[in-house]
Amino acid sequence: MGKDKNPRRVADNEAMAKLRMLKTSPQKLNLVAGLIRGKKVEKALSDLTFSKKRIAQDVKKCLQSAIANAENNHGLDVDELVVAEAWVGKNLVMKRGRPRARGRFGRIQKPFSELTIKVRQVEETA
Repeated sequence: MGKDKNPRRVADNEAMAKLRMLKTSPQKLNLVAGLIRGKKVEKALSDLTFSKKRIAQDVKKCLQSAIANAENNHGLDVDELVVAEAWVGKNLVMKRGRPRARGRFGRIQKPFSELTIKVRQVEETA
């Protein structure tokens, strides 16, 4: 008598990974995610390795996790993987403050974001 298995959230030729609570604004993270959208995973990894953005290392870690999920959990071929989608979402915003002149209070917002990367196996037609 048990529960049925959960259906997959992605197609049979796809795998995904998700990172939460990244300490950067979604706008800055989306710039780095835009670098890898639609590229082959080897090219995307090399682009992230040599990027000067601080958050690029965390994006690279998420991409490597998606590649590992594709290989180990879904049996996909790593050489044929393409970054199908990479999207960014908002997470919590810590509100902090700083005293300013004449009794005022300057609000400081420290945003967090989350990243989801989906890789897809595409057969090359050469």
